[in-house]
Amino acid sequence: MDDDLCTRPATELAALLRAREVSARELVDAHLDRIERLNPALNAIVTLDADGARAAADAADARLAAGEPIGPLHGLPVAHKDTHATGGMRTTWGSPLHADTVPEQDELVVARLRAAGAIRVGKTNVPEFAAGSHTFNTLFGATHNPYRHGLSAGGSSGGAAAALAAGLVPIAEGSDMGGSLRNPAAFCNVVGLRPTPGRVPSHPTTIGWSQLSVQGPMARTVGDVALALSALAGPDPRVPISLESPGTSLAAPLPTELTGLRVAWAPDLGGRVPVDPAVTAVLEASLGAFTDLGATVEADCPDLTGADEAFGVLRAWLFEASYGDLVRRHPDQVKETIRWNAARGAELTGADVGRAEAAHTRLYEQVVAFFERYDVLLAPTTQVLPFPVEVEYPTSAGGVEFDDYLGWMRSCTLVSATGCPALSVPGGFTPDGLPVGLQVVAAPRADRTVLEVGHAFEQATRFGERRPELH
Repeated sequence: MDDDLCTRPATELAALLRAREVSARELVDAHLDRIERLNPALNAIVTLDADGARAAADAADARLAAGEPIGPLHGLPVAHKDTHATGGMRTTWGSPLHADTVPEQDELVVARLRAAGAIRVGKTNVPEFAAGSHTFNTLFGATHNPYRHGLSAGGSSGGAAAALAAGLVPIAEGSDMGGSLRNPAAFCNVVGLRPTPGRVPSHPTTIGWSQLSVQGPMARTVGDVALALSALAGPDPRVPISLESPGTSLAAPLPTELTGLRVAWAPDLGGRVPVDPAVTAVLEASLGAFTDLGATVEADCPDLTGADEAFGVLRAWLFEASYGDLVRRHPDQVKETIRWNAARGAELTGADVGRAEAAHTRLYEQVVAFFERYDVLLAPTTQVLPFPVEVEYPTSAGGVEFDDYLGWMRSCTLVSATGCPALSVPGGFTPDGLPVGLQVVAAPRADRTVLEVGHAFEQATRFGERRPELH
């Protein structure tokens, strides 16, 4: 089979498919062969439907041959996060309570990729109910980092990131409350976008007004992320926060220079986040690319007062709403960190939530004011390097101990609370070959800006082209 096809950008593959230089069936077969060879060691894809994928690919080839309209993702293999419902395909949420659950219908993020012509091959591994930024569960075990077997692929979209890095699929999707698209992208040297809340509508969902958790695309290049986002974005009348603008404009050609761009660099988010010096060293060595591209870079950070309170309280409130009853009914079958977070939510008063929402509102205003002076904020995506899969979560970074299991994710959770779009793009490698992610943040709704900046940086540095050595 053609391994070269499995490492090309999705944008190139889409063009080859449209020109009929490669068929959807050939592309799917190449990826299925690679999955068969490489996935057992990685444990990135936990449910596979090879026959269904081949049948869908044949149908896609027939539509193109008949001159019927095709979507922007025509013929591209895709894997779906195992917390996202797939009609007729097992969806476990990484929990033994759902080991045999087969939903009747696709949820919206899955349906939109299918409607755009993507070919579903399977489901990617997650931590239980997507809680935490390290991908392991009692059903399927841990997902391994393609760059170093035995280390974490991050999470909660860790299976998706590992599958992309290993060339098992060209595009994937995930969700992000506290970094679940950005963190694994950084650990696996791929690209993950947390869009502005409402850019990619989530349906069905428990609390449709919440802006804390979002869904979005992952891929190996920023251009591929933009292509997938163009299919995922756009309004849905059932989703109260969905943004009206369609996704089509997001796939327009991206620039390769950044003349006049105003960049703020916040290596520890204004002293709020301890970061492993090895992470900071890699990113500071890469910052020169921005001045070379015509940007001005200054050390600065928005006032993030209230971000911890807003995120912590509203996350706990959502966990109680989503999992509280489940925890009470099956306490022995839900992992401790979920029980802890739901219990915190159950203890909240109306006044607690009100204060958090007030802090959330002030934070938004502080961030909007900051982005009147800067176009983008740069920061580390993660505070630590990939760690052993046996470790449930890191307890310290840069010599600072964390208070709870969310502490090591604050480089992402503080940004989640702002409502800003945030992109993790490959930012370089440590001397011993571990990937480091650069987080690019822009003003609310400026999703196109993070894509443009991330793309120009990616093209200048080419860090994303350094693929793992897999056999």
